[in-house]
Amino acid sequence: MKISIRGDKIKVTDSMKEYIEEKLSKLDKYLKDSDNVNATVVVKVKNINQILEITIPLKSIILRSEESQDDFYKAVDKTIDKLERQIRKNKTRLSRHTKVSKEMLFEDTTNNDLEENNKIIKHKKVEVKPMNEEEAVLQMELLGHEFYMYLDSDKDKYCVVYKRKDGGYGVLES
Repeated sequence: MKISIRGDKIKVTDSMKEYIEEKLSKLDKYLKDSDNVNATVVVKVKNINQILEITIPLKSIILRSEESQDDFYKAVDKTIDKLERQIRKNKTRLSRHTKVSKEMLFEDTTNNDLEENNKIIKHKKVEVKPMNEEEAVLQMELLGHEFYMYLDSDKDKYCVVYKRKDGGYGVLES
């Protein structure tokens, strides 16, 4: 796995990099052809907390986890544990829904954050992939988001699947 590590308001030391790389190597056993997989790690500091964000984009979905702890090494351990749990929990569902057997493939997707005064403070590009509604719901759940944008492969329309307050899901079509 190719790992890109950067610090946001913190200098990432060699020992921190080695620890992250060692822990991320645990995930190689779940990924087919892990040499071609890129992982992006961002280390941040907010007050006394160390925040670690790991994103692993692959072909059809994205694996992402973020953890905040007062100790950097605890944050790394918890983040890796979350990623590993996500993979194990969803491996069967992923292979069934994405028609991929025994491999994890993930894509890059993002959203816009809005401030309370409605100023747009962040823009991100979204790579929209063709998929059906079930795959979009699975993607959204894997990311832990409230909504997910995709290109409906049956209707050839841009759609957004979202979580409803009653626990169900809704779809918006263009």
